[in-house]
Amino acid sequence: MPPAVGERPRDGRGYPVPAITPWEEGEPQFALTDFERSAACARERRCSVCDRPMAKGPVWRVVGASESAAIAEALERGRPYRNLAPTSEGPGHRACMLYASMVCPYLARPNARRTTSAERADELTAHVVRGAARGTEGAVVGFAEYEYAVTADQVLFRFLQVVEFLPHDTSDIHLDELRAELARQAR
Repeated sequence: MPPAVGERPRDGRGYPVPAITPWEEGEPQFALTDFERSAACARERRCSVCDRPMAKGPVWRVVGASESAAIAEALERGRPYRNLAPTSEGPGHRACMLYASMVCPYLARPNARRTTSAERADELTAHVVRGAARGTEGAVVGFAEYEYAVTADQVLFRFLQVVEFLPHDTSDIHLDELRAELARQAR
């Protein structure tokens, strides 16, 4: 576990709660995103997992099957990739996203299913439906930069220029990469 994640508040089971996770009646709502926290992370260039500042340069995020497939195809054809459809999923540190890909049940396994639905489904959150599966290959992806917009009720992100693509069926294959990243940070 990245040290900054280990310092996050914990739920009743002892799991660290990501920075953008809303709380309701003292309980974290893991499948949802807190608008104010997400906006603050975007504006202040903070990691959406650990809430620590992100240095200038690459940022990472975990993507699901369809975006992973689109990125793989673009890279295979030597084309640039940019998510033209904005996403509500913010960026983070490399170690935090590698870790998140392994510990979040929905991100970690292709057969994992969502346990909750979006409160107000729209074109960005229509896929957030109780029972929806992640699908086959996901990925941890590094991008040279991101841009964002904060609207009246959502935070939207676009990511520019893939700098690292780490696909996975089950994300436990990233464990050695996470260990190496944490060792680099400890130096």
